[in-house]
Amino acid sequence: MSMLQFFIAVDVTVVNIALPSIGADLGVDGHSLTWVVVGYTITGGGLLMLGGRLGDLLGRRRTLVAGTTLFGAASLLAGLAPTFPVLVAARLVQGAGEAVALPAAMATIVLMFPEGPRRSRALSVWAAVASCGLVLGFALSGIITAHLGWRWIFLISVPFILVVLVAALVLVRADRPAPRGRARLDLPGALLLTACPLLFTFAAVEAGESGTNLWVSLAALAGAVLAAVGFVRVESRSPNPLVPLAFFADRARVRANLTTMLLSGALSTSFLLFTFYLQDRLGIGPLGAGLTMLPLAVALIAASVLVPRLLGRWGARACVLTGLGAAAGAMAVIALVAVSDAGAAWLLPAMLLIAAGMGFGLVGLQYIAVSGTTDEDAGIASGVQRAADQLGGAAGVAVYVGVGFAPAVHAGDPFLVAAVLAVAGLAVGAVIAGRAPVAGEPQAE
Repeated sequence: MSMLQFFIAVDVTVVNIALPSIGADLGVDGHSLTWVVVGYTITGGGLLMLGGRLGDLLGRRRTLVAGTTLFGAASLLAGLAPTFPVLVAARLVQGAGEAVALPAAMATIVLMFPEGPRRSRALSVWAAVASCGLVLGFALSGIITAHLGWRWIFLISVPFILVVLVAALVLVRADRPAPRGRARLDLPGALLLTACPLLFTFAAVEAGESGTNLWVSLAALAGAVLAAVGFVRVESRSPNPLVPLAFFADRARVRANLTTMLLSGALSTSFLLFTFYLQDRLGIGPLGAGLTMLPLAVALIAASVLVPRLLGRWGARACVLTGLGAAAGAMAVIALVAVSDAGAAWLLPAMLLIAAGMGFGLVGLQYIAVSGTTDEDAGIASGVQRAADQLGGAAGVAVYVGVGFAPAVHAGDPFLVAAVLAVAGLAVGAVIAGRAPVAGEPQAE
């Protein structure tokens, strides 16, 4: 399960450093290239809850195998893509494969380990592997692009995905026979959930472009709001809702997922800020920029060892607040380094703080988000949590980086603007998380 998680996480960030090479090879400008990143993230995040529902209805091993197969086939297509539209289509299919496979994988882990230290340790490993995959994606992108070419950033995962498929068939317990009646799925809800963040991201990115028609952005933003309202109405009336609205009656889950979105937005923003500063501001090449990110991966491995022990001692809420504070500190360091035009070495404290923010924050939030789940709703809880993670990351990049680096915005250093916006979001997350009720822990007044 963790191997699958690793390569899916790698594919979130592995394209970033390779984007200039992809554009030069396929003849695409930088503005269009952003959809190679955003399309994958939003499609995966928007369909994750549908994937979680599929796992609950059809069986987790079936959906795990189906989603992993789809993801592997799309990776192969992306590596062999002859044109840019084919590459974008392959990335969209990759997101769909992730959406089907990941909730089944996470639900399998949750149900294998009972609540308490064993589940905390398992979720810590899961979160650490995901975090390492996100960070190593940058390093792998630089190394592979420099020595093998950008196509191999997709092709290299194919043999490992085959290993995951074989292992899933051998090691994961077989599902019970599927029910004879065909389960009705909430496809309108899934489409609306995907359209909402896609339109929101489009509006945020286009609003900052010089010369862009403001009415286009406003129309996209209005469409995002209508999609959100439509999603709630569809879910309230559907006989088989994608996510039963009663699921959100649990205040701890709601607050944990909202905080996850805000934390993920800041973490995803930090990755791009690191990349932009190293390559655009300091002029470091793809290989050097990728290798410069390695201390962050090492720190994440250390956090994966430390966090499980402290989660049991401190409690989930304290770990979440620690992670939010560390991420805010990282943003402050990035802003100071950028304003003073310091060298790459001065980013090391920010990398260590980002590792702490991921290790403590995401693990604690995952624990809260899946607490109290049963075999019937574990897939939904996992899907909602993963959707919050991915959609929050995409929305955060669109708002923080989009506004900070927008040609139409002239409010000082773009790194400073993006960092200040991210810190504001983290402060809101701290208020929400501080009031989240957690079983076995004292509640904040």
